Amino acid sequence: MEDRSTNEKIRILVVEDEEKLRSTIQEYLQLSGYQTLEAQSGTEALRVLGANEDEWPDLVLLDLMLPVMNGFDVLEKIREKSSIPVIILTARCSEEDQLRGFSLGADDYLLKPFLLSVMKAHIEALLRRAKGAVRRRAYGAISIDEKAHKIFVNGQYVPLTPREYEVLLYFMDNEKIVLRRDRFLDEVWGIDYNGTDRSVDTIVKQIRLKLGKYGRYIDTIYGIGYRFEVKDDEDN
Repeated sequence: MEDRSTNEKIRILVVEDEEKLRSTIQEYLQLSGYQTLEAQSGTEALRVLGANEDEWPDLVLLDLMLPVMNGFDVLEKIREKSSIPVIILTARCSEEDQLRGFSLGADDYLLKPFLLSVMKAHIEALLRRAKGAVRRRAYGAISIDEKAHKIFVNGQYVPLTPREYEVLLYFMDNEKIVLRRDRFLDEVWGIDYNGTDRSVDTIVKQIRLKLGKYGRYIDTIYGIGYRFEVKDDEDN
Protein backbone atom coordinates (compact mmCIF):
# COMPACT_ATOMS: atom_id res chain seq x y z
CA MET A 1 0.00 0.00 0.00
CA GLU A 2 1.31 3.45 -0.94
CA ASP A 3 2.52 5.76 1.80
CA ARG A 4 0.52 8.88 1.00
CA SER A 5 2.17 10.84 3.82
CA THR A 6 5.35 11.23 1.78
CA ASN A 7 3.44 13.29 -0.79
CA GLU A 8 1.38 15.51 1.52
CA LYS A 9 3.63 18.55 1.25
CA ILE A 10 4.16 18.23 -2.51
CA ARG A 11 2.02 20.61 -4.56
CA ILE A 12 1.34 20.15 -8.25
CA LEU A 13 -0.17 22.76 -10.55
CA VAL A 14 -2.39 21.22 -13.24
CA VAL A 15 -2.75 23.51 -16.25
CA GLU A 16 -5.34 21.99 -18.59
CA ASP A 17 -8.28 23.60 -20.39
CA GLU A 18 -10.30 20.39 -20.76
CA GLU A 19 -12.33 20.36 -17.55
CA LYS A 20 -12.99 16.61 -17.40
CA LEU A 21 -9.32 15.70 -17.87
CA ARG A 22 -8.19 18.39 -15.43
CA SER A 23 -10.59 17.11 -12.76
CA THR A 24 -9.59 13.51 -13.38
CA ILE A 25 -5.89 14.30 -13.03
CA GLN A 26 -6.47 16.33 -9.87
CA GLU A 27 -8.60 13.63 -8.27
CA TYR A 28 -6.01 10.97 -9.05
CA LEU A 29 -3.17 13.08 -7.65
CA GLN A 30 -5.14 13.92 -4.51
CA LEU A 31 -5.90 10.22 -3.96
CA SER A 32 -2.15 9.67 -4.22
CA GLY A 33 -1.63 12.20 -1.44
CA TYR A 34 -0.51 15.23 -3.45
CA GLN A 35 -1.86 18.75 -3.03
CA THR A 36 -3.05 20.33 -6.25
CA LEU A 37 -3.62 23.72 -7.79
CA GLU A 38 -5.45 24.20 -11.08
CA ALA A 39 -5.65 26.55 -14.04
CA GLN A 40 -7.67 26.26 -17.24
CA SER A 41 -5.73 28.77 -19.32
CA GLY A 42 -2.21 30.09 -19.69
CA THR A 43 -3.04 33.46 -18.21
CA GLU A 44 -4.78 31.83 -15.24
CA ALA A 45 -1.70 29.64 -14.67
CA LEU A 46 0.49 32.72 -14.42
CA ARG A 47 -2.00 34.34 -12.03
CA VAL A 48 -1.90 31.24 -9.81
CA LEU A 49 1.89 31.26 -9.82
CA GLY A 50 1.94 35.00 -9.13
CA ALA A 51 -0.39 34.55 -6.17
CA ASN A 52 1.99 31.92 -4.75
CA GLU A 53 5.21 33.80 -5.53
CA ASP A 54 6.87 33.03 -2.20
CA GLU A 55 6.12 29.30 -2.41
CA TRP A 56 5.73 27.95 -5.91
CA PRO A 57 4.39 24.44 -6.53
CA ASP A 58 6.87 21.58 -6.69
CA LEU A 59 5.89 20.58 -10.21
CA VAL A 60 3.73 21.81 -13.11
CA LEU A 61 1.69 19.66 -15.49
CA LEU A 62 1.30 21.94 -18.51
CA ASP A 63 -0.97 21.45 -21.52
CA LEU A 64 0.23 23.08 -24.74
CA MET A 65 -3.10 23.85 -26.43
CA LEU A 66 -4.41 26.49 -24.05
CA PRO A 67 -6.71 29.45 -24.74
CA VAL A 68 -5.34 33.02 -24.83
CA MET A 69 -1.75 32.04 -24.03
CA ASN A 70 -0.37 28.69 -25.17
CA GLY A 71 1.77 26.34 -23.12
CA PHE A 72 5.00 27.33 -24.85
CA ASP A 73 4.51 30.95 -23.76
CA VAL A 74 3.63 29.89 -20.22
CA LEU A 75 6.73 27.70 -20.04
CA GLU A 76 8.88 30.58 -21.21
CA LYS A 77 7.45 32.83 -18.49
CA ILE A 78 8.00 30.15 -15.84
CA ARG A 79 11.63 29.72 -16.86
CA GLU A 80 12.23 33.45 -16.48
CA LYS A 81 11.63 33.01 -12.76
CA SER A 82 12.16 29.40 -11.74
CA SER A 83 13.59 26.01 -12.58
CA ILE A 84 10.71 24.02 -11.07
CA PRO A 85 10.03 20.74 -12.92
CA VAL A 86 7.56 21.04 -15.81
CA ILE A 87 5.92 18.12 -17.62
CA ILE A 88 4.28 18.95 -20.94
CA LEU A 89 0.91 17.28 -21.61
CA THR A 90 -0.11 17.39 -25.24
CA ALA A 91 -1.73 15.60 -28.16
CA ARG A 92 0.79 17.28 -30.45
CA CYS A 93 3.36 14.61 -31.18
CA SER A 94 5.54 16.28 -33.81
CA GLU A 95 9.27 16.21 -33.26
CA GLU A 96 9.37 19.97 -33.80
CA ASP A 97 6.93 20.62 -30.94
CA GLN A 98 8.84 18.34 -28.59
CA LEU A 99 12.17 19.92 -29.45
CA ARG A 100 10.69 23.36 -28.95
CA GLY A 101 9.34 22.36 -25.53
CA PHE A 102 12.68 20.99 -24.41
CA SER A 103 14.53 24.01 -25.76
CA LEU A 104 12.30 26.26 -23.64
CA GLY A 105 13.10 24.25 -20.51
CA ALA A 106 10.52 21.44 -20.32
CA ASP A 107 11.73 18.53 -18.21
CA ASP A 108 9.47 15.81 -19.60
CA TYR A 109 6.79 15.13 -22.22
CA LEU A 110 3.60 13.06 -22.02
CA LEU A 111 1.56 12.45 -25.15
CA LYS A 112 -2.22 12.26 -24.85
CA PRO A 113 -3.94 9.97 -24.26
CA PHE A 114 -1.88 8.61 -21.38
CA LEU A 115 -2.48 6.31 -18.46
CA LEU A 116 -2.73 8.07 -15.11
CA SER A 117 -0.38 5.48 -13.63
CA VAL A 118 2.20 6.35 -16.29
CA MET A 119 1.75 10.06 -15.56
CA LYS A 120 2.33 9.36 -11.89
CA ALA A 121 5.49 7.39 -12.67
CA HIS A 122 6.83 10.34 -14.69
CA ILE A 123 6.00 12.73 -11.83
CA GLU A 124 7.72 10.55 -9.25
CA ALA A 125 10.82 10.11 -11.41
CA LEU A 126 11.09 13.84 -12.02
CA LEU A 127 10.57 14.70 -8.35
CA ARG A 128 13.29 12.22 -7.40
CA ARG A 129 15.69 13.92 -9.81
CA ALA A 130 14.72 17.33 -8.45
CA LYS A 131 15.06 16.20 -4.83
CA GLY A 132 18.14 17.69 -3.28
CA ALA A 133 18.05 20.71 -5.56
CA VAL A 134 17.53 23.79 -3.39
CA ARG A 135 14.13 25.39 -3.85
CA ARG A 136 13.73 29.12 -4.08
CA ARG A 137 14.48 30.77 -0.74
CA ALA A 138 12.99 34.09 0.26
CA TYR A 139 14.55 36.85 2.36
CA GLY A 140 11.99 39.60 2.66
CA ALA A 141 11.42 41.01 -0.81
CA ILE A 142 14.45 39.15 -2.19
CA SER A 143 14.30 35.54 -3.32
CA ILE A 144 16.97 33.30 -4.76
CA ASP A 145 16.74 30.29 -7.06
CA GLU A 146 20.05 28.54 -6.46
CA LYS A 147 19.56 25.94 -9.18
CA ALA A 148 19.06 28.64 -11.81
CA HIS A 149 21.53 31.06 -10.15
CA LYS A 150 18.95 33.83 -10.30
CA ILE A 151 17.89 36.59 -7.90
CA PHE A 152 14.41 38.14 -7.80
CA VAL A 153 13.17 41.30 -6.08
CA ASN A 154 9.40 41.35 -5.56
CA GLY A 155 9.19 38.62 -8.19
CA GLN A 156 11.17 40.55 -10.80
CA TYR A 157 14.42 39.03 -12.07
CA VAL A 158 17.48 41.13 -11.24
CA PRO A 159 20.56 40.33 -13.36
CA LEU A 160 23.76 40.01 -11.34
CA THR A 161 27.28 39.22 -12.41
CA PRO A 162 28.60 35.84 -11.19
CA ARG A 163 30.66 37.57 -8.49
CA GLU A 164 27.72 39.70 -7.32
CA TYR A 165 25.57 36.57 -7.14
CA GLU A 166 28.22 34.72 -5.10
CA VAL A 167 28.57 37.60 -2.63
CA LEU A 168 24.81 38.00 -2.16
CA LEU A 169 24.42 34.24 -1.71
CA TYR A 170 27.17 34.34 0.93
CA PHE A 171 25.30 37.13 2.70
CA MET A 172 22.10 35.07 2.70
CA ASP A 173 23.84 31.94 3.95
CA ASN A 174 25.16 34.02 6.87
CA GLU A 175 22.08 36.12 7.59
CA LYS A 176 22.40 38.39 10.65
CA ILE A 177 26.10 37.54 11.06
CA VAL A 178 28.70 40.30 10.93
CA LEU A 179 31.12 39.37 8.16
CA ARG A 180 34.62 40.78 7.91
CA ARG A 181 35.89 41.86 4.51
CA ASP A 182 38.81 39.43 4.66
CA ARG A 183 36.33 36.61 5.21
CA PHE A 184 34.64 37.49 1.92
CA LEU A 185 38.01 37.46 0.18
CA ASP A 186 38.84 34.02 1.58
CA GLU A 187 35.42 32.39 1.16
CA VAL A 188 34.19 33.99 -2.09
CA TRP A 189 37.26 35.18 -3.97
CA GLY A 190 39.49 32.38 -2.66
CA ILE A 191 42.58 32.39 -0.50
CA ASP A 192 44.84 32.81 -3.54
CA TYR A 193 43.24 36.13 -4.48
CA ASN A 194 45.72 39.02 -4.25
CA GLY A 195 43.23 41.89 -4.27
CA THR A 196 42.24 44.22 -1.43
CA ASP A 197 39.19 44.95 0.70
CA ARG A 198 38.19 47.52 -1.91
CA SER A 199 37.08 44.65 -4.12
CA VAL A 200 34.47 43.67 -1.54
CA ASP A 201 33.29 47.26 -1.08
CA THR A 202 32.88 47.72 -4.83
CA ILE A 203 30.82 44.55 -5.26
CA VAL A 204 28.62 45.38 -2.26
CA LYS A 205 27.99 48.85 -3.67
CA GLN A 206 26.94 47.33 -7.01
CA ILE A 207 24.63 44.83 -5.31
CA ARG A 208 22.96 47.56 -3.27
CA LEU A 209 22.29 49.57 -6.42
CA LYS A 210 20.73 46.61 -8.19
CA LEU A 211 18.54 45.73 -5.20
CA GLY A 212 17.15 49.27 -5.15
CA LYS A 213 15.55 50.22 -1.85
CA TYR A 214 16.19 46.70 -0.58
CA GLY A 215 19.89 47.39 -0.64
CA ARG A 216 19.24 48.53 2.92
CA TYR A 217 19.20 44.83 3.88
CA ILE A 218 23.00 45.09 3.77
CA ASP A 219 24.32 47.05 6.71
CA THR A 220 27.83 48.49 6.88
CA ILE A 221 29.53 47.68 10.17
CA TYR A 222 32.17 50.39 10.22
CA GLY A 223 35.70 49.20 10.74
CA ILE A 224 34.69 45.56 10.37
CA GLY A 225 32.58 44.66 7.34
CA TYR A 226 28.92 44.00 6.59
CA ARG A 227 25.80 42.26 7.85
CA PHE A 228 22.79 41.07 5.85
CA GLU A 229 19.45 41.36 7.68
CA VAL A 230 15.92 41.66 6.34
CA LYS A 231 14.24 44.94 7.32
CA ASP A 232 10.56 45.77 7.40
CA ASP A 233 9.42 46.69 3.89
CA GLU A 234 8.83 50.35 4.58
CA ASP A 235 8.88 52.66 1.59
CA ASN A 236 11.64 54.96 2.77
